[in-house]
Amino acid sequence: MAWGTGSAIANRAVDSVAGPRQIEHVQSQPQAEPMQSSYAGETCANQQKAFLDCMEVNSGEMSRCQYYFDAMQQCKAGFN
Repeated sequence: MAWGTGSAIANRAVDSVAGPRQIEHVQSQPQAEPMQSSYAGETCANQQKAFLDCMEVNSGEMSRCQYYFDAMQQCKAGFN
């Protein structure tokens, strides 16, 4: 009990000299994805659709759709 009382008195003495202590609770928010990425997605929608259509028509044969894939990647690279 004496330790608790002595500690409380010491804390009050420090507070009177240094000012009262303040505790701040800071919550971290996840960072939103940059606007450029969503803009690139909207802008490159035609290239993406052409690539996906090609893959569907060619049963996923990437070699036949490489041109469309490269065009989509190039479009997206222009916005990053």
